[in-house]
Amino acid sequence: MEPSWIEQLPPLPGRPDDGHKGTYGTVVVVGGSERMIGAPALTATAALRSGAGLVKVAAEADVARAVTSIQPSVTGLAVAGLAELRGLPRVVLAVGPGWGSGDDVDDRLAELGAWPNPVVLDADGLNALARLGVGAISGGGPRVLTPHPGEYRRLAEAYGLDGDPVDPERRPAAAAALAKATGAVVLLKGRHTVVTDGDRFYRNATGNPALATAGTGDVLTGLIAGLIAQGMDPFDAAVAGAWVHGRAGDRWAERRGRRGLLATELADGLPEALHDYETAAAAVG
Repeated sequence: MEPSWIEQLPPLPGRPDDGHKGTYGTVVVVGGSERMIGAPALTATAALRSGAGLVKVAAEADVARAVTSIQPSVTGLAVAGLAELRGLPRVVLAVGPGWGSGDDVDDRLAELGAWPNPVVLDADGLNALARLGVGAISGGGPRVLTPHPGEYRRLAEAYGLDGDPVDPERRPAAAAALAKATGAVVLLKGRHTVVTDGDRFYRNATGNPALATAGTGDVLTGLIAGLIAQGMDPFDAAVAGAWVHGRAGDRWAERRGRRGLLATELADGLPEALHDYETAAAAVG
């Protein structure tokens, strides 16, 4: 059956004049390791650029110090301090960027799996989910998974799925199967990124090959988490995140071509792309 594609972009959360940091939510980036400092820094920067009020990085002390030295608007949080945020409103976790692998990572994901807070899961978080398998994220709050095709294949094997994450005709069904198996919103990356919760479908039309470079996925994770923290529904946030992420890449390519984009530049381009999004979302579909 051909999916029914959503055409109208959902509106962004309001930005009241009397708002303050607490109004716009908190994103906690759970990730980073000794050899991968840049990924959580990019995710945190993107969350700030999305409009989130506060962004923290939960990591070992040396990792947190390194991330905050790259992005001084971020604050560090001891991993043990995560428990104090459990269940608090407008707290969203962005889990996985630069996390690495190992039993400690798998154990942390198992602990976070049932958290009531929204979680955006990417990169090493998805790899940990593939290792833990069915049930690892059941019973918690809203979840958004953002796999590229390779990560999708690992998850599909863990969940007993046979979807094709590359074939344009089969990608929607593949994403929907993973969404239904996990109970999560799935954003399947690639040309014409697909977003689905198993019933609703959105196919993104923004973006270009300039985005095919290290770190841009970390930016997408922070962007989506930031939009959820500001009050956006997770499915709508994934739709908006895909569009804005691609539009920021398009804006850069219009000025400089399709080669050489840095993920830091992409993150810094998010505010202008968000402005473009508001115009597009206001148009009649």
